[in-house]
Amino acid sequence: MLKFATKRIGLALVIAALSVTLLFIIIHLIPGDPARTMLGPRATAEMIADLQARMGLDKTLVEQILIFFGNMLRGDLGMDIFSNRPVATIVFEQLPHTLALILSAIAWSATLGIFLGCFSAVRRNSLADRITGVLAVSFIAAPAFVIALYSLLLFAVKLKWFPAIGAGEPGDIGDIIWHLVLPSFAIGLSWVGYIARLVRASMLEIMGEGHVRTARAFGLPENWITYRYALKLAILPTVTVIGVGMGFLLSAAVFAEIVFSRPGLGKLVIDSITTRNYPVVMGSVLVSTILFVASTTLSDIVNAILDPRIRQAK
Repeated sequence: MLKFATKRIGLALVIAALSVTLLFIIIHLIPGDPARTMLGPRATAEMIADLQARMGLDKTLVEQILIFFGNMLRGDLGMDIFSNRPVATIVFEQLPHTLALILSAIAWSATLGIFLGCFSAVRRNSLADRITGVLAVSFIAAPAFVIALYSLLLFAVKLKWFPAIGAGEPGDIGDIIWHLVLPSFAIGLSWVGYIARLVRASMLEIMGEGHVRTARAFGLPENWITYRYALKLAILPTVTVIGVGMGFLLSAAVFAEIVFSRPGLGKLVIDSITTRNYPVVMGSVLVSTILFVASTTLSDIVNAILDPRIRQAK
């Protein structure tokens, strides 16, 4: 297991380094001078040259990449041009809000999706299975931004059950959770349907395998077979999907943070793009990329823990 985990972590570091390099190159290949864009059309040549020197834009692209990696390893993501604060400080102030939103969405959607998928598999081709299938497909087809807008209008504006904007009072856990309900519902609903269909298909496949038939032949209770043997293997694809889903939820969180006026990485990126604040954009996207790579690596390791066949095959 240690060898498998070491290989996965090493691969994750390589992928993260390549992703960051590609991201850096793409941002610097965008037409236009970032320094001139940030300072505006009235900036003098001296002001532009000074900002280019501060941002390292007067060096070659290879030198800029090497300097960026060196600074990144020390935890230095640069300085915000407008506030003159460290980009790392700004990003990590917003990161907990985004993580809370994503993790809460994953928690409730995965729990409900696994339950519905297992329920449908046990009652295959029944009326309940068909109803669950229709609901699951409907959830998958609903875009996150549409759900966010309609849930805001219905549950916050009309019914006034939940707060419409903000992330809650700092330090008040109950208020923070209350402000998370609608945003996490908006970005997590489609994952309920996706996970439910995935678990159902996996459960039906595993219920027909030899070890399950052997357990039935020995007279074990059906509930014990379903939840002790079949479900343990059926959720393995779900673990992988949840790891990959972190990336999709990061993009969906942008809509929720804008619609519900929540702080977070998504809103920070949009605001920084609007003001052409490239260091903050780079720092925010960098942290998001590392989160995505880390989540997929963690899901691979969890899968290997749950199913020894995975690590033996690698």
